[in-house]
Amino acid sequence: MRPLDEKETTLVFNKLHKFVGNNLKSIVLESQSHEGPDSNPGRYCFRLQKNRVYYVSESLIKRATNIKREKLVSLGTQIGKFTKAGKFHLTIQSLNLLAANAKHKVWLKPTSEMSFLYGNSVLKGGVGRITENIQVNDGVVVFLDVGCAVGIWGCSKEYGGLP
Repeated sequence: MRPLDEKETTLVFNKLHKFVGNNLKSIVLESQSHEGPDSNPGRYCFRLQKNRVYYVSESLIKRATNIKREKLVSLGTQIGKFTKAGKFHLTIQSLNLLAANAKHKVWLKPTSEMSFLYGNSVLKGGVGRITENIQVNDGVVVFLDVGCAVGIWGCSKEYGGLP
């Protein structure tokens, strides 16, 4: 497990910025870890292991140094992975982190929940609530009507408010 290099960090931060905007600062700089027996467990940081990016506390990284790289399967929360072409893709495990810090949110009506979960596009009639000023290609976190985050989405139309 190693820190991200400059190119990898740029790709990860650009993708995260698409969904959380200026809240990226709170994810990177202001997040304090509450894990482990240490009195000062440290902060969270991003680490790379086998083309997968993890969001993990520094105290957990220190403890994981006792494990061989070949034996280490996972550590912390997987945020995404790098493809063979060098692109970065977010994974569903990052949904809790994105939902807590999302800039743009959409709440679906119960009638369109299953359609979204099966991979279909969301029509205007299926949107219950939506945050203000969503531009084309902005990253959006999708919530059910009860407040449970279920996915991420790239907006294909511009919305100034409710549809």
